[in-house]
Amino acid sequence: MPLHPMIAAMVEQRQTLGVPGLSDGTPDEARAMLAAGREALGAGPDMASTADVDIPGRSRPIPARILVPPGDVVGVIVYLHGGGWVVGAVDEFDTLGRTLAGATQCAVVLPDYRLAPEHPFPAGLEDAEDAITWVASGAVPGVASSLPLIVAGDSAGGNLVTVATRHLRDVVHPVLQVLIYPVTDSEFDTSSYQEHAEGLPLTRRDMTWFFTHYAPEDQWASPDISPSRAGDLAGLPSTLVLTAEHDVLRSDGERYAELLAAAGVPTTYRSYPDVTHGFVRMHNVLDVARDAIADIAGAVDTAVSAVRSAPI
Repeated sequence: MPLHPMIAAMVEQRQTLGVPGLSDGTPDEARAMLAAGREALGAGPDMASTADVDIPGRSRPIPARILVPPGDVVGVIVYLHGGGWVVGAVDEFDTLGRTLAGATQCAVVLPDYRLAPEHPFPAGLEDAEDAITWVASGAVPGVASSLPLIVAGDSAGGNLVTVATRHLRDVVHPVLQVLIYPVTDSEFDTSSYQEHAEGLPLTRRDMTWFFTHYAPEDQWASPDISPSRAGDLAGLPSTLVLTAEHDVLRSDGERYAELLAAAGVPTTYRSYPDVTHGFVRMHNVLDVARDAIADIAGAVDTAVSAVRSAPI
């Protein structure tokens, strides 16, 4: 299907202006490029409270933002942002975090995990594990310790979420994981990579650039970087996988959803037409993104309701 008219106009404008790709410069230049688009995303809803805290980590305190929506809070979401393990920051995902908090009635914790190449693999993964463990322990200030845990993330954040959840599956028990166009393999010749290698917000060249900064190439096939290659996915929480039609990572999400289902994990897969990688952050201006937010909220409600109705 063709690109959504709004996204097609954005892609055309970028091409007309000669806007460089993420992988055309240094990591700092790519970070500045992402940060420059923050205002265009608009604002998220007001929260009952927000707090910037430090989560205890094995290597350092992990900065994080806690967003608590008004009204009765029914769960806690740990959300790990995308950015290829190289770019992205809490401020750039504050709008999305607020929107998820309001849509799900859950407190949202946004960890500011370490980025490559300054902190290559497994630094970001360790921060993800430590943040999830801390939230699961009931340590979030101002939030009831007994609330159900949901883990979620987009792109490289989705990668970190599912790898960390696999590592922690014997000690931490989320009721749901939400993986938004996740990176699940280091295979750059899938059907979606072939279809969308160039000309869109995320290219094959960008992805190889991200992987190169994240870890040495001889480690890319590790299941801790390419979770589709993990031998055992049984015991992971119920999962919602979301992908975009025009995205090099669409096949990653499709394949991982198939593997989860084959391992006996209750899995729902949704692909959104006409859109590209990163579309969910455009929920203030894009109808398809609002549909995705509603689908996430529905999955969270189902998971939380199941916990509430379960016999004691």
